[in-house]
Amino acid sequence: MSVLFENVVLIGVGLIGGSLVLDLKRQQLIGHVHGVDLDAANLERALERHVIHSASTIMDERITQADLIILATPVGTVAQIAQALKPWLNHTCTLIDVGSTKQTTIDNIARVLPEHFERFVATHPIAGSDRHGAMAAQFRLFENKKLILCPHTQQNSDSYQKIWQLWQATGAVVSELSPSEHDEILAMVSHLPHLIAYSYMHAVVGQKLGEQALDYAGSGFRDFSRIAASHPAIWTDVSFANQDSLLKLIDEQQMQLQRLKTLIKQGDAQALYAYYDQAEQWRAAWPKTSN
Repeated sequence: MSVLFENVVLIGVGLIGGSLVLDLKRQQLIGHVHGVDLDAANLERALERHVIHSASTIMDERITQADLIILATPVGTVAQIAQALKPWLNHTCTLIDVGSTKQTTIDNIARVLPEHFERFVATHPIAGSDRHGAMAAQFRLFENKKLILCPHTQQNSDSYQKIWQLWQATGAVVSELSPSEHDEILAMVSHLPHLIAYSYMHAVVGQKLGEQALDYAGSGFRDFSRIAASHPAIWTDVSFANQDSLLKLIDEQQMQLQRLKTLIKQGDAQALYAYYDQAEQWRAAWPKTSN
């Protein structure tokens, strides 16, 4: 496969964007990578690790040379970044994002960059870590991981096919969802779990013996609470960007907790066992049904 994009601008040099360009550079599918990030120290680390070839903390004339721009920043920044890009973009440049909500991002690009909207491809790699920044970037992060593309009604087919090829080259398993389907599904399997992990940490530490309890926590607590170590900026933005789906799910979660509370208070061992047993069966079947 030949080079698909000669000049790439990566806005937000962290785990996802950094890992993506590392894989694509290794396979010689992209040429020069220019990194843009507000954190100058992070850019220095990215240059030292050869994640990017050049760097700046501001948008400048190098944007005009880009044939691919990767937005790898929190979803709440997309509209502002799109506005900053507007004077520099050339009309043939393909633009992608890697955020975990899609409808608000698509709407923002359509509103701020209507002349470039057809070449915008909404993408979401289902991969991550509780680490962030250029030091978190790694090869093969996306191998055998799901990658969702969310095509829109004005989609340019050439840009779309090239981006499909790029993600397939990383080893990702590429599929399509509509933006609304994506946001509703990800709220269930990614966004709400993060919110629950954050709230559970507050519930534990807020107890009289909470901080002492952490000294006795084992692997179950570690696994359950791991995602509460994720960067709060990302999840603050996601919470607002996907709030309709999340508010419905929070209501449902509260109903389920209330049901548990009722069963325990009533001492209904049979019903409580059945409740746990059903959840255990769904969880045990999940790795098989998800492939």
